[in-house]
Parts: sequence; structure tokens; C-alpha cells
Amino acid sequence: MQRIRYGMVGGGEGAFIGAVHRMAARLDDGWQLVCGAFSGSADKSQRSGLALGLEPARCYDDFQQMMEREAALPADERMQCVVIVTPNRTHLPIARAALARGFHVLSDKPATATLAECLQLQALLRDGALQYGLTHPYTGYPMIREARTRIARGELGTVRKVFVEYLQGWLAAPIEHSNKQAAWRLDPAEAGASCCMGDIGVHAFNLAEFVAGRSAESLCADLHSMVPGRRLDDDGTVLLRFDGGATGVLMASQICTGEENSLRLRIYGDRASIDWQQMEPNSLWLKPIDGPAQLLRTGVAGTGAEAAAAQRVPAGHPEGYIEAFGNLYREFAQQLHTGSRHDVPGISAALRGMAFVDAAVASSAAGNQWRDLPRFD
Repeated sequence: MQRIRYGMVGGGEGAFIGAVHRMAARLDDGWQLVCGAFSGSADKSQRSGLALGLEPARCYDDFQQMMEREAALPADERMQCVVIVTPNRTHLPIARAALARGFHVLSDKPATATLAECLQLQALLRDGALQYGLTHPYTGYPMIREARTRIARGELGTVRKVFVEYLQGWLAAPIEHSNKQAAWRLDPAEAGASCCMGDIGVHAFNLAEFVAGRSAESLCADLHSMVPGRRLDDDGTVLLRFDGGATGVLMASQICTGEENSLRLRIYGDRASIDWQQMEPNSLWLKPIDGPAQLLRTGVAGTGAEAAAAQRVPAGHPEGYIEAFGNLYREFAQQLHTGSRHDVPGISAALRGMAFVDAAVASSAAGNQWRDLPRFD
């Protein structure tokens, strides 16, 4: 299949996630970066694009210019998809401009700055003519696919309890005064109503629903700004109630001193449980009620076809974050070529994530009241 030609908005000099997206896109040689508006500064955008080997004429001053000029190019030259890797407040305007010009969209999470904006995005996608993807890369790990498959076929029995935690320590000190990545995440004008829940809590929530195969129906949240002077949360705990009767606990914190990127998921059924940790991603513990615990490993006998499809190298060769991210790019490229859905989170996951953030913030502000999570078609 021909490479998908894409343009990137954001991800220029000094950015973090843009480089990750570009690495993931290159893994399977299924994507080609052809243009970009890499910064709010026209000079920085030009420098960033030239450093990536792009033609000067396709290093644009801003995303509006990029959409207009790319749409004017011949169909076999113009970009086909826009990748959004900017602060949250710009996600909807960029996606709207891309969709209006006939370009597919692959966006970093969260989809928008607010739930109301996400509903606007859903309306723009309603006719189904264009594809939308949201990068929750943790869903791309082989052993996450294995866990989901085993739960779906009933190996855990009735799901009773879900624990998901995402702990970081990088915001334990007030680094936002000198760190660009921290500054915008803690600025309500850039990030929206939440820092911690919007940045990493939404990943934990998405992963829990993706693997458990259950939707959270309501939540009760307790969010905090632990470092003095911050306007947005840097820590929080959320109680969850799922359809089917399961309950859960979601912990997300960016002030856990010494933690790196500790994402862990445990799901307990009445017959067995699973335990997976992102910092040891090739391992999945399966613990039956009536037998010894089993350590399942990526690429080793006993794992199924879904895990194998997400695996890239032989057993014993560590696979991690970039490879999982690359799986989403590979699957989204397949969606664009064939029109068929794969496991890439789409607008439904986007709405679920924004509803989670919205409800968590509202619950905490109201004194930890339970809030229902809306369902979306």
C-alpha cells in the first residue's frame, strides 16, 4: 500500500510528543511527512520543517495556511491526513479546519479542551466521510490486546473490580516556571479544566474501559493541586462504577516523587484476574482462582492472534512505547486505505475521555459528589 501523506501541526523545536508521533509513523514505512505548521512562530516552524527535510514551500506559517495551500495541490501530492500535536485548546480549531478541507485527522489526546467542543467535533464527523483517530498508545501493546481478548472470551468470569493507576513524579516541584511542557499543561487557558486528569488520568480511564470491555456509568472524584500556586490539579483519585456491576479505583498523580511513568492495570473477575504494568510491558500476569499464577510473555506460546498481530520482534526482545504507538499508526493507515475500523480509538473514545475529565472536575468541585457519565451514540 502507498504511504499516507501527512502534515503535522505542532511538534517543532522544543516539543516532546511530536517527535514521538514521527518515530511511530516511520516504524512500518506506511506514512510520509510532507508538510507542517510546527509552531506558533513562523520562523520556528520553518526551521523545524527544514530540519526534518521538508521543502521550504511546505513549511507553513500556521495551520490555516497549511490547510488552504495543501488543498490547492493536485490530489496525488497534497497531504491526506493531519496529525495534531499541539496544546489542548487548539485541537478543535485545527481538526475543524482539516475536516472542512477534506483531510482525515489523527490527534493527540485529549481530543479537545472541553466536552462541549468534543460534541462539536462529533457533529463534524457524523457523515462518516472522513476518519478520526485519537492516540491512546497504551492500547497498542501486545499484552494489553491479550488481556482484552481473554476478558472478552470470559476467562476472568464476571468482572468485579478494576484498579488502574498512572503515577508520575515530574511535577513534584514547581518546574512550570522554567519548563515549557509543564507550563502549558498547568495553564487553564491552554490545557482546559484539568492538568493531571486531562493529561494522564484520561489515558488510565481509556485503558480500563478498553481492556475490561465495560463502560463506567458514574464516578466520584477527589482532585488536588498539591504544589502551592497551581490553578489545575496535579493529583487525583476517582471511584468508578461500571456497567455489569463492577466497581473501580483510578489513581492519577504527577507529584509522586521518584515515579517515572508507572501505569498499572489490574482487573479482577470471579474466576481469575490480570495484572499488567507499562514499565514491564511484555509481561501479563494471569491469576486463576483454582490454580497457580501464570506469567504470559509477548511472543511466547500461549498468547493469541491479537497479541501476535501487535508484536514486531521475536520473544525476548523488549518492545515498548514507540512500538505500541506505531501499532496505532499502522492500524490507522489500514483504516484510511480500506475504510474498515481497527483498534485505533476514535470519536467515541474521544467523547468518553472528555466526559470523564468533565465529570471528574465537576465531582471534585462539588465536594466529591457522584456524577453520571453520559453515553454517546
